Amino acid sequence: MPRCDNRGMFLFHGWRHPEFRRGAQEMAGVAIGIAAWGLITGVTMVKSGLDVPLAVLMSLTVYAGTAQLAALPLMASGAPIWVVWATAFCLNLRFVIFSTQWRPYLAHLRLRDRASVAYFTADLNYVIFMRRFPDPKPAPEQMPYFWGGTTINWFSWQIPSLLGIALGDAIPTQWGIGFAGTLALIGLLCSLLSGKASWVAAAVAGSAAVAAYALPLKLNILVAIAAAVAVGLLLDHTAPKPAQPVEDQT
Repeated sequence: MPRCDNRGMFLFHGWRHPEFRRGAQEMAGVAIGIAAWGLITGVTMVKSGLDVPLAVLMSLTVYAGTAQLAALPLMASGAPIWVVWATAFCLNLRFVIFSTQWRPYLAHLRLRDRASVAYFTADLNYVIFMRRFPDPKPAPEQMPYFWGGTTINWFSWQIPSLLGIALGDAIPTQWGIGFAGTLALIGLLCSLLSGKASWVAAAVAGSAAVAAYALPLKLNILVAIAAAVAVGLLLDHTAPKPAQPVEDQT
């Protein structure tokens, strides 16, 4: 039987839990796009001049495709290490926003358990989890669902990434797999956008990234993130608040 400790942490044979299977099935729907992006990242690491052992270590420990792809050309060009770190840090600032949303669900867990959750959490995993559990309070079925989704997400990324590392030198750049992976991610993005606010923020981010494309060191990505966050906060601030129920005075 699946077991949870008194903090709700999912342990041992949790794959038998129905919520584990549900989380895995719902993440499997976007696994193809994740795999395509992982393959591209693995190939890019090798073609950027990274040694295979170091590329494998980066894939397993960093586990952040956008930050990896932004850091690789900086490393290849001999940019100062602080520039590489600063770029990766800024690109991953979105996880600070994610963490504020995760807190009501996970604050009761031990620090080491929250650290493991932090490593496995990814963008699509966050989106799918929030769709499944919109009410921000802990529940016993949340962690089985979380681990089901993150298990599929982790393997969907790591296996193609390691395959790309192994075959990086054998895959010609003329195949255009980078373009194919970008198309896959665009398809995933469109399927996850819901509501006017998310569409507006995505459109502003894309426009800002294109407008700032000439900036060095991939700074156009930071501009796009800042623009999307600013627009999202503005739309959230100006959105009409739901009317408060009026107590019956009779």
